[in-house]
Amino acid sequence: MILYGTNPIAWSNDDDHSIGAHLSLDDCLSDCRTIGFDGIEKGHKMPNEGGALKTALGEYGLRFVGGWHSTNILAAGATLDTEKAALDVHIALTKGAGSDVVILCECSNAVHGNDQVAVNDRPILSDEEWDRLMAGLNALATHAAGQGVRACYHHHMGTCVESADDVDRFMAAAGPDLHLLLDTGHLTFAGANPAAVAAKYMDRVGHIHCKNVRADIMAQVRNDGLSFIEGVRRGAFTVPGDVEGCVDFPAVLQIAARAGYSGWLVIEAEQDSAIRDPLHYQSMGLAALKAAAVEAGLDQGVTA
Repeated sequence: MILYGTNPIAWSNDDDHSIGAHLSLDDCLSDCRTIGFDGIEKGHKMPNEGGALKTALGEYGLRFVGGWHSTNILAAGATLDTEKAALDVHIALTKGAGSDVVILCECSNAVHGNDQVAVNDRPILSDEEWDRLMAGLNALATHAAGQGVRACYHHHMGTCVESADDVDRFMAAAGPDLHLLLDTGHLTFAGANPAAVAAKYMDRVGHIHCKNVRADIMAQVRNDGLSFIEGVRRGAFTVPGDVEGCVDFPAVLQIAARAGYSGWLVIEAEQDSAIRDPLHYQSMGLAALKAAAVEAGLDQGVTA
């Protein structure tokens, strides 16, 4: 079964709350209902208690897709017990809201949320740090699986798992409970080919983010040493179907279809909502994504 979701960062940004501050949660969820999404991921304007979140989304006919959880495995003084305790809070919210997907990303040393640091200056791990990171992530994923939740790791610009080589190293060490979140936009921005990564690992992909990239703005960010947030402001990201984007979604979706992928396709494309109207762009994105999924044979027309 294929379900179509979105993320509220198209309306209100989670790293820079000034982006989209003019929009309310109702603005976001009303748009999602109008557009026809099946569900939405977590945003900072949503309730932080599972039952309240499920109720709030249900009023708009939306399911809870899942949400981001920052791990801090490599932070000074971090322990597995403290990481598990923090994850348990997120798992309780996730299950209470009706989802079984948790999105993990190591953020102890990440720069994507820091407007004063170029995204190019992201962390590079030593062998020892890689070992420590993967041991921690595998332990957390097994801990989540024991509670009926799938842990999906989000490779992300400005973090320690960004490039195609990083993803390869991550996947080589990932245990059976640790799944990959495949993000087409972050792979493209990192210089990787999303279809090539999908071809390697689709049988281990637990979640898909469909993010498009404007190549000219991506080049500005890289060449001028800009922060990730500045790239967002300038419009580095967009939705499927936008002719300004460069991501080949059909190629990825065809691979997903051959692998029998089932689950969410999420349009996770942060833009400055004061400049690029979310209702217009998200409508464009959903129409294009559905058409591509049907053409690829991924969406067989089965709905929940």
